[in-house]
Amino acid sequence: QVQLVESGGGLVQGGDSLRLSCVASGFTFSTYGMGWFRQAPGKEREFVAAISWSGDATYYKDSVRGRFTISRDNAKSTVYLQMNSLKTEDTAVYYCAADFRGRIFATLSVALNYDYWGQGTQVTVSS
Repeated sequence: QVQLVESGGGLVQGGDSLRLSCVASGFTFSTYGMGWFRQAPGKEREFVAAISWSGDATYYKDSVRGRFTISRDNAKSTVYLQMNSLKTEDTAVYYCAADFRGRIFATLSVALNYDYWGQGTQVTVSS
């Protein structure tokens, strides 16, 4: 049974940091590119960050580059999203997702390419 379980969300103030975690099970994690997406109320789900299945490439939405860092630990079947200098516009439900052999930005940045999704974790940034 495939599962992606996100954690680490919460309510923080602008400028604070959070680290999201996503623990995978039920599939061979090391062969999947991993992505983080988010969805704010009334808005479409959008790409935030991704890491290739080999771990040698990372990609970011322009507005988070330099503030967010995605990483993976294959031994723990976990992908992380370190979020620093949070802004109110970062408020959303954050989802992790897995894309078999995902490697390049053109595929990892598109939600439809992903095979598995987590249930999401809420991040709320207050001013």
